[in-house]
Parts: sequence; structure tokens; C-alpha cells
Amino acid sequence: MIDILAYLDRIAYTGPLDANEDVLRGLHRAHMLSVPFENLDIGLGRTIVCDEDAFIRKIVPKRRGGFCYELNGAFAALLRAIGFRVTLLSARVPREDGSISPEFDHLALKVDLDEPWLADVGFGDSFVQPLRLTFDAAQSHDRRTYRLVDSGNSLQMERQDENGAWKPQYLFSMTPRCLDEFAPMCHYHQTSPESPFTRKSVCSMATKDGRITVAERKLIRTRNGIKEETLLVSDAEWQAALEKYFAVVL
Repeated sequence: MIDILAYLDRIAYTGPLDANEDVLRGLHRAHMLSVPFENLDIGLGRTIVCDEDAFIRKIVPKRRGGFCYELNGAFAALLRAIGFRVTLLSARVPREDGSISPEFDHLALKVDLDEPWLADVGFGDSFVQPLRLTFDAAQSHDRRTYRLVDSGNSLQMERQDENGAWKPQYLFSMTPRCLDEFAPMCHYHQTSPESPFTRKSVCSMATKDGRITVAERKLIRTRNGIKEETLLVSDAEWQAALEKYFAVVL
């Protein structure tokens, strides 16, 4: 059983709890502004089990973040407990060499109301509010513009860059999935030297005016489009930044 009030306190959400569009937007935004995208446990050798209860324990009482399986797995549980209809979706991410990652590389969510929505609190620097699952129409908020494109065999979520070009973020289908199907890729991302999550540590969260990130030993703050970087020269400074900006204590 999920403690809804404890979860809402964790994300500082105090609004209504009707299963409608406005509440979905509010919960999604609150989650993005409160729970960081982070892979710190992987660098510490702590196993992440693909289990909904484990995700919730880590995010709510332990007040940590996580990567996509954890963040969207827990958020799906919260939405269902409130009364939303939620479907887990498998997504594949474009790689730098032009290839596409395998199925279950990313976990996203479909939320069905009067119309379907794409929710995703686990893709890092991405949309702060959910997107309508309508195609080719630009959707803008928080100084960013996104669109969903039907590419035939799959659907594609794209973000517009500062020059107006559309960049694919991930591809997905509407096939309903269960959490167990994501377990092999969850294990892969914790153990494989080819996984981006074993190569470097990151802790990142949206803010009201931009984003704050600790990537390896660098603190990156973006405010109203202006980026500032600070080197964290010691482990003590790194841990202090995690605690100050994310309330993460390792």
C-alpha cells in the first residue's frame, strides 16, 4: 500500500486530488521540481531492484531520487492510487552513433483521461509538464517546445533546439508493458561498462527558473537560459553540494 499523503509531502504538492488534467499537470510538475534524476547508487555499488515498493521507499522515506525505472515506476504507483489510469510504455533512445537503444531502455507512462497523455518524470532534462498524446502539434512550456511524431513503426518524442531544429529524444510504442519486463535492462544499466550510468555519476533536477545538476565533480546551474559551472574540487564539496541542492545524503 502506498502512503499517498507521505508521497505528496515528498513532492510538496498541496493541490486537489481529482483524476483530471489539471491535477496530472500539477503532480508531474511537483515531482520534477522535487525528486532528482540521479544514478548515485550505481557508483556506490548498491543494487537497484526493479520493484515498485523499493522505488517508493527510496524516493519517499529515504528522500532520494533515481533513474527512469525508479522515478516513473514510483510515479505510476502514486497516480494509480489517486485514481488515474496508467500504462507503462517501453522507449528506445537514439545513440550518438545513429543507432537506437534496445526495448525497455527507458520507461515512460501513458495516462488516459478524456484524451491520452505522455507523462515522464524520469528522463532527466525533459518536459516538466506532461504532453498530450497528439501528433505533430508543438507543445510549449518552461521555455521549451516539444512534439510527438508518428514515424510508422513507433512514436517519437522530439524537442526543439535553440535554432528551431527538432531533435529526437526517444521512440516508443503504445504497447502496454509490466514492470518485470524492464528488469533485465535495469540490471544492464547498473552493471555494463557500456551503460551511460556506469560511466559517470549525475544528480539533476528542474528548478522554477531552469535546472541544477551535479555531474561528476562539476556543479552546473542554469537560470533563465544562463549557465554557470563550478568545479567541486573535493569529495567533501561534492557531498555538500548534493546535500545543499538535492537534500541527498549518501
